[in-house]
Amino acid sequence: MASRRNLAASLGAWSARHRKTALFGWLFAVVALTVLGSMVGQKSLTEADYGTGESGRASEILIDAGITTPAPEMVLVHSDGLTADQAGFRKAVADAITAVDGTGLAQGIGDPYKTGAVSEDGHDALIQFTVKGDPETAPDRIQPVVDAVTRTDRANADVTYGQYGAATGLLGINDALGEDFAGAEYTAVPVALGILLVVFGALVAAVLPLILAITACVAAMGLLALSSQLVPVDAMTSSVLFLMGLAVGVDYCLFYIRREREERAAGRDPQTALQIAAATSGRSVLISGLTVAVAMAGMFLSGLTVFEGFAMATIEVVLIAVLGSMTVLPAVMAMLGDKVNAGRIPGLRRKARVRTANDKPGILLGAVLKAPALFALIGIAGMLALASPALSMKTEKLGFDQLLPADNVTAQTAGRIEKVFPGAPAPAQIVYQTNDITSPAATKAIADFQQTALASGQVKKPIDVTLHKKENIAVINAPLAGDGRNSVSTGALDALRDDIVPATLGDAPVGGDLAFSVDYNDQLKSSIVPVFAFVMGISFLLMLTCFRSVVIAITAIVLNLLSVAAAYGVMTAVFQKGWGDELVGTTAVGAIESWMPLFVFVVLFGLSMDYHVFVVSRIREAHDRGLENKAAVAHGIRSTAGVVTSAGLIMVAVFAVFGTLSMQDFKQLGVGLAVAVFLDATLVRAVLLPSVMVLLGRSNWWLPRWLGWLPDLEHGGPEPAAAPRPAPQPVAQSFSDAVAEAPSRPAAAAERSFAAN
Repeated sequence: MASRRNLAASLGAWSARHRKTALFGWLFAVVALTVLGSMVGQKSLTEADYGTGESGRASEILIDAGITTPAPEMVLVHSDGLTADQAGFRKAVADAITAVDGTGLAQGIGDPYKTGAVSEDGHDALIQFTVKGDPETAPDRIQPVVDAVTRTDRANADVTYGQYGAATGLLGINDALGEDFAGAEYTAVPVALGILLVVFGALVAAVLPLILAITACVAAMGLLALSSQLVPVDAMTSSVLFLMGLAVGVDYCLFYIRREREERAAGRDPQTALQIAAATSGRSVLISGLTVAVAMAGMFLSGLTVFEGFAMATIEVVLIAVLGSMTVLPAVMAMLGDKVNAGRIPGLRRKARVRTANDKPGILLGAVLKAPALFALIGIAGMLALASPALSMKTEKLGFDQLLPADNVTAQTAGRIEKVFPGAPAPAQIVYQTNDITSPAATKAIADFQQTALASGQVKKPIDVTLHKKENIAVINAPLAGDGRNSVSTGALDALRDDIVPATLGDAPVGGDLAFSVDYNDQLKSSIVPVFAFVMGISFLLMLTCFRSVVIAITAIVLNLLSVAAAYGVMTAVFQKGWGDELVGTTAVGAIESWMPLFVFVVLFGLSMDYHVFVVSRIREAHDRGLENKAAVAHGIRSTAGVVTSAGLIMVAVFAVFGTLSMQDFKQLGVGLAVAVFLDATLVRAVLLPSVMVLLGRSNWWLPRWLGWLPDLEHGGPEPAAAPRPAPQPVAQSFSDAVAEAPSRPAAAAERSFAAN
């Protein structure tokens, strides 16, 4: 029977025939994208781009009016021995004001003795000011002020100074991101290389996937710079791109190379082995990559620009990695031939093992096959137990002092300011727009707001009012009760929005840090259902089309949901409840970063399909070859156990590296992904998947008659074309026949078959 058309096999065949074109075309594309991306530059999100809801409307009013709010900064003056009414303390405050003013970068410097920003116990005073110029570039220009405060600190032994604000906070985060990204890059790559050396036992085979993954990341970085002109990206996006690109790029190559080595071990000539690897593992890579990309596309439904940037970056790097593994990898492997095994590492010699239907299962798989119901129950119970802490998951937009390590000086200053001057770092910002901001009616409305707000106890002094007469807008900064982000502050914000502002200022929107966090969380919560429905729905359709089975598609969805739920549970236990937080070098912050659950769901749902497609494809190969259900399941699990374990180990290692970084959101992301991938590659694929498929029996491949129009895709290797004339020598068969231990035919005939494909 003629083989069905297989895109992966066709691309692999073309690349093998046009080796130099594929290789140099890839290198040219990587260089071109890198150069173009460098010329254009990556466009980052502005503060307004993050906005949504009422706080987003407040930002839009100011942007439309051309009003930029200067970046606020604060210098905290503290002394354990002196109080604010003593001469030494007063001199320290005056010296700090002089130092800040002397930089020429500050405006509106507030003397704490005049603004009332002195703590109740008198040991702290807060100097507030704003940074001149564009607030977006303030982090790049704030260093002279930081240096001036540092010099003043050295000159006053009886007091300590700390600086925090929009500019220094973002500067600290950017510095931490830069250090974290560099640390991840320098750590993840050697770790992945070490694992690949163990897996392959040969330098060339180990380096090849890594080079391809890195070049895919480099190309994707360039492409991201171009696409960011349309969809601006967050500062974290490049790190997320690298994280995803390295993980999937190495895994895709690993699937491909391992299958080729397996076919060579079965006696196939290089051309036929590469043909089968292209048609089987290459096809799995294509389906997996498309599934991951589609899952990532779900983030476009979040309604938040930051997620659109994440989606663009991850889709780009995954598709580039898929393209590389399906084109340049076959070309390079065709060039190298058996030299791919060059550079053998002493003591790590690895030889691919040929699995047949007659092989006995290992101890674990044998037990699962004998008692599938018991192991399915144990596996599901274990996953649900790990997921149970997620029932109490609390999400919030983490503050600056929560994102950075507890020993970070700027983060400590931020925490001290919030404790001593609650609400001061992040007041609510009311944007009041009217026809004439100087009219008696507008003046009275603002005065009524101040009086009502202070009388309510929900707002504290000082309330700062800035009039923009030309634009007829008043910007009112009102410190909220509480610490600026606890339940007391949230209640105060609700009172402002629901009662105080409507009664005095009409429909003026309320913004500020807490308002932004609340609106951001609300938007994420409202987008969870459409994002989840989209990702699961499209994944179901892809699995249904790929395997022509409703049951297989449903099983894939359920098992992936179990992995995601377990990741949520572990993240909640570690970062919210503090169970074992010291093991990952952090202190629990009492909440999960608000964007983390949605992002982790999308990423894990896509990545879990990698292993699912790869394993079930091998099971389907055996089933199509005529093996009964249990034997097909056993053969598929045995055949993929080594590569799935190796691929999972690489992903876990890469994600775990990010879990060791300093930024709290990187830690949460790294730990969550590492745990989920570990569980997915071990418990799910080794216990749950085989036990469930054995229990379901022939129902695994059930397809309603009305879906009979779905394409019947080939899951085994393509059958070679017939030899041009009879010959006494053995003839190479398809992969299915190879498993049945048929002999091989001459390499020339196999090569003609590969070229014909």
